[in-house]
Amino acid sequence: MIHCKAAIADGKGNFKIETISVSAPIGDEVLVQIKAAGICHTDWDSQSWGKTLVMGHEGAGEVVAIGEAVTNFSIGDKVMLNWAIPCYKCFQCQEGNQHICERNSAVTAGNKVSGGHASFESTILNGSPIEKAFSLGTMSEFTLVRESACVKIHVDMPFSSAAIVGCGVMTGYGSVVNAAKVKPGTNVVVLGTGGVGLNVIQGARIAGAGKIIAVDVNPLRLEMALEYGATHTLLAEKEDIGLLKASEKIKELCGGRGADYAFECTAIPELGAAPLAMIRNAGTAVQVSGIEQEITIDMNLFEWDKLYINPLYGKCRPQIDFPILQDLYAKGDLMLDEMVTRTYTLEDLSQAFQDMHEGKNAKGVIRFDN
Repeated sequence: MIHCKAAIADGKGNFKIETISVSAPIGDEVLVQIKAAGICHTDWDSQSWGKTLVMGHEGAGEVVAIGEAVTNFSIGDKVMLNWAIPCYKCFQCQEGNQHICERNSAVTAGNKVSGGHASFESTILNGSPIEKAFSLGTMSEFTLVRESACVKIHVDMPFSSAAIVGCGVMTGYGSVVNAAKVKPGTNVVVLGTGGVGLNVIQGARIAGAGKIIAVDVNPLRLEMALEYGATHTLLAEKEDIGLLKASEKIKELCGGRGADYAFECTAIPELGAAPLAMIRNAGTAVQVSGIEQEITIDMNLFEWDKLYINPLYGKCRPQIDFPILQDLYAKGDLMLDEMVTRTYTLEDLSQAFQDMHEGKNAKGVIRFDN
């Protein structure tokens, strides 16, 4: 077994850096030496999920060992990890919805009990098996994952940039391209310019949107939004309930009728209905941030013929979308290097979380290859 350092959530809102043991891979398992791990609000939340687990669900690294049933990877391959982990055989995978696989998804099929999780007994903390967040556990020097959790890195890119593809980048880009299917020349509003919001902006730019209007209460984030492709910015007022005042300004910018698409990227329940107020009749509102709380919506906001969709993970098809994202990066269309504002060691995770909450970074990344 390999002994290595990992960030361990206690399920009660805290974490520690501890030593875990990871077994050699069997079957279709792949042992990856993690070189970089992205830092996400979900990682912060995972400290309070009521169970002990290895943290982290964004990562990239190098294959150091493979099980006997692995067919697509060799030792030395550079890979980025994907938490959707499709089985390609269930009803949803056959329907093209690999991101909500009924067998393997850590979201729709459970985690430890999911087929996407490598053998539970293979990762040990203090003599007992420990679960890995989203079946990955990337905030660890080594992790054991299923083969279908890996996608080869086929372009020249640093691990720190590759690590962030598997959550915020894919969610933002995919929500635009795969879910909303934004058309060239259309008007797009993005509510919230955190890591996901910036990637919605990038996705809209790549899709050829006309006006891309970024909305936030933080002027520094709005400056950042312009770097990623926003054509207009709107500084919202914290007292603007439901952003109804902001919606009037949006309509003025969009010829009086509202935007064609509006993406909610704040994770604030009170703003769950806000994108509906900003789109035109027959426009599309997209709830990107994963709001799960009960909210109240004025049904008048749906008038008329408006659509409100709630895609998971940008409807990710990892073996299709990840290579596309890599090619867009290689062409200079997808900004990843610039998005990694700061890197940290694993021991600096507390500082990384603090910087994330203060909005200092487009994206923070833990590097293990310093």
